[in-house]
Amino acid sequence: MNDRYDTGDAGYGGGPYEVVGYDEYGRPVYGQVPAQQAPQSQQATYDPYAQQQGYGYDPYATGPQQQTPSYGPVQQPHAYDPYGTQAPYDPYATGTQEATGYDPYGQAASSGQQPRIAEQSAYIPHQAGPAEDTRVPDDTRIPQDTLTPGETEPPAGEEDYHTEQFAFVEEPDGDSEDVIDWLKFTENRTERREEARRRARSRIIALVVVLALVAVGGVGYLWFAGKLPGLSSSDGKTGTATPVTAQKRDVIVVHLHNTGKGGTSTALLVDNTTTKQGTTVLLPNSLALTDDDGSTTTLAKSVDDDGASGTRGQLDTVLGTSIQGTWRLDTPYLQNLVELVGNIEIDTNTDVPDPDTKKKGTAPLVHKGQGQTLSGKMAVAYATYRAAGESQNAQLERFGQVMQGVLRKMSSDPSSATTTVQTLAQILDPPLTDKDLGGFLANLADLAKSGDYRTALLPVQSDGTLTAQTSDSVVKDILGGTAKSPDAGSSVRVSVQNATGVKDDTEKARVVLLNGGFTFLEGGTAPGTQAASKVLYADAADKANATEVAKTLGLPAGSVAKGSVSSGADVSVILGGDYKPSSS
Repeated sequence: MNDRYDTGDAGYGGGPYEVVGYDEYGRPVYGQVPAQQAPQSQQATYDPYAQQQGYGYDPYATGPQQQTPSYGPVQQPHAYDPYGTQAPYDPYATGTQEATGYDPYGQAASSGQQPRIAEQSAYIPHQAGPAEDTRVPDDTRIPQDTLTPGETEPPAGEEDYHTEQFAFVEEPDGDSEDVIDWLKFTENRTERREEARRRARSRIIALVVVLALVAVGGVGYLWFAGKLPGLSSSDGKTGTATPVTAQKRDVIVVHLHNTGKGGTSTALLVDNTTTKQGTTVLLPNSLALTDDDGSTTTLAKSVDDDGASGTRGQLDTVLGTSIQGTWRLDTPYLQNLVELVGNIEIDTNTDVPDPDTKKKGTAPLVHKGQGQTLSGKMAVAYATYRAAGESQNAQLERFGQVMQGVLRKMSSDPSSATTTVQTLAQILDPPLTDKDLGGFLANLADLAKSGDYRTALLPVQSDGTLTAQTSDSVVKDILGGTAKSPDAGSSVRVSVQNATGVKDDTEKARVVLLNGGFTFLEGGTAPGTQAASKVLYADAADKANATEVAKTLGLPAGSVAKGSVSSGADVSVILGGDYKPSSS
């Protein structure tokens, strides 16, 4: 703190000083008071409550006159001297006049009035001006009536600090603002980092949940499809978790009757509701069945003789399945069905001539090729066509192609499919109804359109029986049944090959042999003709059986001989030109 330059301070060797001006920085310049100046005649007594007369300031306006303090060399009576040249301080207002002056810093004042020195100017370098008077002016004194009980007004002359005197209270500096901004930035950055961590954790959790769902779904699909190692049934089809014997299937048998040329073609329509797989199983006419009386017969003969219900029961016995109904589909109804669904498209494997045209060299009705569009008439001609020298299985496979083409064009809506069936105006064999057949065909149509449909041929041996391989590939896997062919020792199995050049001779011989209690096995048609018939046996034990067969067919006893026999047969017969069906 800078020292004050008070009047009468002899310690600075020169006597009193006074403000004579201000420098270029606004600092006061002091000059020494001339020594020859006469002392003031009178000095005002300082009243701590500013109630003296002549001073000019009365905070309660009780004095006669209020005057403005004067600072300068001009001496006025009762003027306020900020540097302590006024009358001595009398705190108790006793009126006693003392020669010593008031020193605000507690320094002793010289006795009496100091003479003023001749006026001269002086500049004190490196010295700050006198500090402002920190005493509270009288005009800022607190009125007594505004003080609360117990509160006292600070004494005059003592420093009274106010909050506005501290810059850090009302006016925070730039550093404080920077600190606040930095704290805000740090807080915001921390919050952003926490938010980023929360988002990252949420994404990780969501990803884990999605992966878990995908894994569960994949495992569930593999379990349903039976592709999980160790979970597939040992006795079931590969790729199925449910054993084939426990899978649910809907089966209907279809008999196609050729009303123009005669003959039948039989197939099973299978809807596996467990594996969502549809199949057409083609049944050869030579399939051996057991008649109601226990005798052995063939599928073709059973259809003609026993009808729908008898054949269905025999098929259930041989294949170990359960057929829900029989659909007799005559060729005219097949033609109308193809027309109703809007023609079909299939890959044909041969040219088919027009059955109504007898002229040679005419264009075929059905051309061989892929994606051939067939009308109703063309579909019937292709399904029943059997070329010379072909087995019945070749024609049967064409029938299967036509049936799958019809299912692809059939509506998948049960009501629409039922309407199509009703439009055919067929009389169905009980217990099958129009609604049952329509709903069944709609389900198969949906599978055929999605590619979950196939056609399989039931392979049989030459004697019409089923082998173990047949049981595994078709009977067990597709039908879920067990093959039960007629016992081998129940009757003599006779294989017949036609070499007479007359196609109907085979069927006539079949009828005769079946009526005689023999099992008929179709041996096909020989590539050429021969004049004499032959009855052959391989085992000497079967010689008597061969002789009985020849007698039954009306052949001479000399036709019986030992030789090569067809597989699965006890006796083989080759019909020649000497065979006379009328004599049998």
